[in-house]
Amino acid sequence: MKAVVIRTFGDPEGLEVIDVPVPVPAPGQVRIATEAIGVGGVDAVIRRGTLAAYGFRAGHLLGSEVAGSVTAVGEGVDASWIGQRVWAFTGLSGGYAEQAVASVDDVLPLPQGLTGTDAVALGGSGVVAHFALERARFAPRETVLVRGAAGSIGITAVQLAARNGAGSVAVTTSSAERGARLKELGATHVLDRSGEGGQDAPAGFDVVIDVVGGPQLPLFLDRLNSNGRYVAVGVVGGQPPADFGMRLMDAFRRSLSFATFSSDAVPGPDRQAVRSSQFADAAVGDLRTMVHEVLALDQAALAHRKMDAGEVFGRVVLVP
Repeated sequence: MKAVVIRTFGDPEGLEVIDVPVPVPAPGQVRIATEAIGVGGVDAVIRRGTLAAYGFRAGHLLGSEVAGSVTAVGEGVDASWIGQRVWAFTGLSGGYAEQAVASVDDVLPLPQGLTGTDAVALGGSGVVAHFALERARFAPRETVLVRGAAGSIGITAVQLAARNGAGSVAVTTSSAERGARLKELGATHVLDRSGEGGQDAPAGFDVVIDVVGGPQLPLFLDRLNSNGRYVAVGVVGGQPPADFGMRLMDAFRRSLSFATFSSDAVPGPDRQAVRSSQFADAAVGDLRTMVHEVLALDQAALAHRKMDAGEVFGRVVLVP
């Protein structure tokens, strides 16, 4: 079967399409014939070599979420899964392939009315947005800033904050056109990437959800109100300065909080309960997904070039 691996870390050209054996599900796993494969920010971070310290090596098969039909089950898994259309989390590898395996605990049936492409645009990112707002102790009427809102995590965070009664929802994005689309989803103020602009935008925020990280992170810490909470959910813009915590100490009397958040820290059943609820909402149009473009699996490098260039609004999806 076809799969996409990292031949060399760095630019998207380091991705290579190769033939690999069809995976055999281990005990507790299912095998899925993929119909849609999500291309996420974490894939780009791994591909660049940013997470080399975590043991990623050349030959790594990218991809963490897929949708498709179950074709086989491992020992201990109910055979009734075979033939079901599902969404699945494959870990930090294995998704960019014609068939993938996943633990049955990380698999959910797709509700009627939800496409595979929509499922992989929401499945991983929606849970991050939900629990990041929970980690920030977000409450109705508070002001929220979503930094890097044009990605799938940010798009869902905007919607969740708005529908749960935020006093205002500001976003950072790269263009007026993207800002207009985010306003359709619930944003009330549009800022540029440096956090400037936005007529009548709040000077400070109670909650910041940050997908970007990078060298400008300290500037956004400065935008927190007293008792404000900042939750970093990604580093697609690179690591922040090593001394960024000094901003918190300099503002000691304002009682600011900074946290990182990974959905890995949430118990599996809790993740799946939220994901199932979000899938049901998306199936009836109560939660919107954004699929930027659907590309063939062998165009994975093009998908990554589009992400690196900042062209993607929502998520690129690969199909075999």
